[in-house]
Amino acid sequence: MSRPPLHALQGFVAAARLGNLSRAAESLNLTVSALSHQMRGLETRLGQQLLVRNSRGIGLTADGERLLERIAPHLDAIAQALQPYAARHDNVLTVSATASMTSAWLVPRLGDFLATHPQIEINLQSSAAVVDFARDGGVDAALRIGFGHWPGVTAEHLFDEWLVPMASPALVARMGDTPLRDWPLLGDPDGQWNRWFAHRGLEPPTRYIAYFDDSEAHHRAALDGVGVALGRLTRARLLLDSGQLVTLSDERLKTDYAHWLVYPPRSASHRGLLAFREWLHGKAREHARHMEQTTSAGADGAGKRR
Repeated sequence: MSRPPLHALQGFVAAARLGNLSRAAESLNLTVSALSHQMRGLETRLGQQLLVRNSRGIGLTADGERLLERIAPHLDAIAQALQPYAARHDNVLTVSATASMTSAWLVPRLGDFLATHPQIEINLQSSAAVVDFARDGGVDAALRIGFGHWPGVTAEHLFDEWLVPMASPALVARMGDTPLRDWPLLGDPDGQWNRWFAHRGLEPPTRYIAYFDDSEAHHRAALDGVGVALGRLTRARLLLDSGQLVTLSDERLKTDYAHWLVYPPRSASHRGLLAFREWLHGKAREHARHMEQTTSAGADGAGKRR
């Protein structure tokens, strides 16, 4: 049997890892039709079915699992070996961040950076997944939220995150002066509500009306009047400023996690990143000062509720 074309094997690994032909095709700069054609050709050449469609996208057959296990480490090794020879464009900067961080914090400030650095092109990749810099050599840096302990990268602290109960004005009007623990509360999987009530010397409620493992859905439910979110101030700042959400307490709860700029060693001398890094830390300091002032000054919402 002649050797399978390398591009078909690369396409197979991308499809297997992403579990979705559309995302895999996009990552390879191919059309979905072209990638599907490659996969059919590879299966015909090997005489085995490798991929199966399911409700979430695509999965692997047993033969597909074995092929992925055998070839993926070799393709990763080739990509890593070629990385030092890749063309480098210091005027193009690719940054990965979550969609909520991008829309709520970065984009409203980004015009200032682009105005002062018109020679730099910014590519923003919105993803909830933590980028693997070793595997995705096209990403230069990332904005992450966490504890700052990621191996093999430089993590620079930007600013802390704060939590506060927040709800829609309609829900506030409906609930009036009801004690907070008797409001419809939106639970979180990290137990932050328990910390909130403990911080105030109160017993937490026995149940929550719903749980969300995604901060976007958590804040969206509060926005739609479903219940009260213990929301991230960074994520909700625009909604609070516009009056679509209001805070229910004059106290904020500092989280154990924070926001970080993260980049691999290969990006340390990237001139575009150096300019972005300096600008980003300046904006982060402004944001941190604003948060400290509002934390000490009190809430901008509906007053204190116990």
